[in-house]
Amino acid sequence: MDRPRKPTLDTVASAAGVSRATVSNAYNRPDQLSAALRERILETAASIGYAGPDPVARSLATRHSAAVGFMLGQPLSAAFSDPAVSIVLDGLASTVDGHDHCLVLMPGGTDGGPRPSTVARAQADVVVAYSLPDDAPALDVVRARGLPLVVIDQPVLPDTARVEVDDAGGARMAAAHLWELGHRRYGVLAFGLRAGFLNGRDGAFRVTRDRLAGYRDVVGTAPVWECAGSNRALGRAGARELLALTPRPTALLCASDELAFGALQAVRDLGLRVPHDVSVVGFDDVPEAEHAEPPLTTVRQPLTEKGRRAGELALRLLDGGRPGEPTRLPVSLVERASTALLT
Repeated sequence: MDRPRKPTLDTVASAAGVSRATVSNAYNRPDQLSAALRERILETAASIGYAGPDPVARSLATRHSAAVGFMLGQPLSAAFSDPAVSIVLDGLASTVDGHDHCLVLMPGGTDGGPRPSTVARAQADVVVAYSLPDDAPALDVVRARGLPLVVIDQPVLPDTARVEVDDAGGARMAAAHLWELGHRRYGVLAFGLRAGFLNGRDGAFRVTRDRLAGYRDVVGTAPVWECAGSNRALGRAGARELLALTPRPTALLCASDELAFGALQAVRDLGLRVPHDVSVVGFDDVPEAEHAEPPLTTVRQPLTEKGRRAGELALRLLDGGRPGEPTRLPVSLVERASTALLT
């Protein structure tokens, strides 16, 4: 038995007694029709089961997909376990959603970014890259396709729209706070592509390099443990390594709140107390920081605003605008109970 044919623009035009172009305008250029005529056409379409133009066919015809590609440096499971990523993504999505654009998520793989083949196939008119390493192969595909690019945090690329925060300045705030409390023995938890003591190497991420530079501006040299990513389990393991050093650090500088939450647990694992035995400072000020045990002293960055600004830049590039100068957002120190005067 033959399946009934799906209604088309021509079917609706015939049923409504108007031209095919008029039906198309009802969906794509509603300002060209009176409200009454458009309503009659849409009611006719609904009555015969026509749901509107095929978005794939429309993108082929116009060569525009109305989509913003979002490239992550991590797999989706890892990215969405980090509240900082989720908050940035929410700010981006709320901005592009309000302009009838959708998001195409491209999660990271083993090389610090999406697979090049994924980026090559993605139907997107502009791409937002979130915290990719400097040498991510996916960036070469974006350039080869000639797609406009917005970078959040990193990498730093010429003639590219970028949103960032003052990472080095925020790290200096965190280190200066501990210095003023009398601490002189520090451990640093960073994140990047390699795991282990850095031994003077600065990693592949600009954010890592800038935050390490900010810490060092204040405290000089200090043991650094670089985690393979930013999550609590890695922070817990890294903090245990740092706290096993002799002499033991009295303060831990953590390059993210997720690492700091792991450090808080590591201190408890060793039978020590925060902040009596070890002070801990994070970076991000995600919502949980205020409710940690104890509440976490941290550097606050405007995560929602970062995503919103990236969305605004993506829309501007879609409209033919220029990248402009990088947007740098301010940070601030939030003092809570995880740090105390060294006694």
